[in-house]
Amino acid sequence: MTNKLGIIGGSGLYDIEEFKNRELIDCSTPWGKPSDQILKTNYKNKEVFFLPRHGRGHFISPSNINFRANIDALKQQGVTDLVSVSAVGSLKEDLNPGKFVIIDQFIDRTFARIKTFFDEEIVAHVSMAHPTSNGLMNACEEAIKKSNIDYKRGGIYVVMEGPQFSTLAESNLYRSWNADVIGMTNMPEAKLAREAEIRYASVSMVTDYDCWHPDHENVDVQKVIQVLMSNATKAKEMIKNLIDNFETFIDQNDPTNNCLDVAIITSPEKRTQKTKNKLKTIAGRILNK
Repeated sequence: MTNKLGIIGGSGLYDIEEFKNRELIDCSTPWGKPSDQILKTNYKNKEVFFLPRHGRGHFISPSNINFRANIDALKQQGVTDLVSVSAVGSLKEDLNPGKFVIIDQFIDRTFARIKTFFDEEIVAHVSMAHPTSNGLMNACEEAIKKSNIDYKRGGIYVVMEGPQFSTLAESNLYRSWNADVIGMTNMPEAKLAREAEIRYASVSMVTDYDCWHPDHENVDVQKVIQVLMSNATKAKEMIKNLIDNFETFIDQNDPTNNCLDVAIITSPEKRTQKTKNKLKTIAGRILNK
């Protein structure tokens, strides 16, 4: 099986202009259209697929991202390994603006999003105990080190609904939970990637301290954008390194690889062809046996 890397770019990372070998792909899925066209590029003889989560030009609010279409569209292209690059606020003093955090846990506080592909007729329960791929995290760490980016390996990402930033009480609550960063977009993305059996890793780029910090009580979008631009430049270097190295770190025993084998609970006679067709990209491996 050919391993293919997908990148979902967050705030500030809407394209990778340095990639000259480029094709923009229009995708349709049973869940609607993804956030934008997928950029297919060939870098050092490897196919890579890039999707801007908010659309090019940043016109999709976090709550309105079609997460299911994004994951389905990337899986249609054969993506096996997916790295999310996201802008976040820091909940800890030592995670200063400009620092990258390789996330290994999430607290999902979103409430206005559909979080599963298995919401009609066929029911599946996948494990999310370890939501990110250890091998892919190792690849991200090596890529970040090679670019000399200040980073932390391991961190808890609180995913809030948004689009407003936190209240001070909320920010202090999340800090009391020992969470590291806060953002609006990695859920349900990570859950859907797991359901699609795509290995997933998340690199969070700190843009500001959340409002708990006395110097950041009012999050200033213009200041955030300045840090975003700097982070995006660093992220592009990281991505180039990642393309080089990610296959070296693939874990053949990753629980994502065939998690649907033990996840689908619905009796075969209850699964209509219509629903199996809808899920063919996501779960065809198991439903069409």
